[in-house]
Amino acid sequence: MPVKVIIPTPLRAYAGKQESVELQANTVAEALNGLTLRFADLKKHLYSDDGKLRSFVNVYVNDEDIRYLQKDQTQLRDGDIVSIVPSIAGGAHN
Repeated sequence: MPVKVIIPTPLRAYAGKQESVELQANTVAEALNGLTLRFADLKKHLYSDDGKLRSFVNVYVNDEDIRYLQKDQTQLRDGDIVSIVPSIAGGAHN
């Protein structure tokens, strides 16, 4: 089923400068795998060497954090939107 994966601005350089990609996927894992197969340079930014999603990479399905769903096994439906949101570190000291 077709889903849309939104690529955040800092990672677009590794994804052909595309804002989003449509893929056929039944789970979040399939969607991210399809994305990294299409854009191999993106893989090292999303996954650690042991193949786990990096801790600073947050993934949402229709604005729901997959950590509170079934993680990368979260089922996708036709037309779902998968958003990759890297954590932003830092901030101002007062």
